[in-house]
Amino acid sequence: MLEVKVSFKSRLFLKTPERKEMKIGELASRTALNASAIRYYERCGLLAAPYRVSGQRRYSDGDVHRVLLIRFASDMGFTLGEIKLFLSGLRDKAPVGPRWRKLAHHKIKEVNEIIQRSRRLKSLLEHLLQCHCASLQVCVERLSLSSGLVLIPYRTN
Repeated sequence: MLEVKVSFKSRLFLKTPERKEMKIGELASRTALNASAIRYYERCGLLAAPYRVSGQRRYSDGDVHRVLLIRFASDMGFTLGEIKLFLSGLRDKAPVGPRWRKLAHHKIKEVNEIIQRSRRLKSLLEHLLQCHCASLQVCVERLSLSSGLVLIPYRTN
């Protein structure tokens, strides 16, 4: 008589492609960040919570690419909120092109405003260097009265 024995532990013998995983320290090293920054990205929702082995976070190469993308966008001046908005399309498979263009146009407008403020500041500093007034206060008063100089608009909030 033929007897068949079923073993539910057969998955232990299955060959699965090896998954390259790393601890938070290696991810931090590969992305030139502190581990605390990576944990912060997780809390902000920029980086998905990783799976854990014995309580330790484990990351994949995909996480390296995502963190590098976050750093790149941050270096371009995007806020973490803006980066999160952009990256949310990567999760839900929505097209990122239109979203990216909208954010880029908005950022260009912000950069142009910063450039204008910087030019006004440079002009003021150049005038102050040429100044022969008795005091800085007198010089600033003359400059602001003569040119209607406003470096930073007053905020009322």
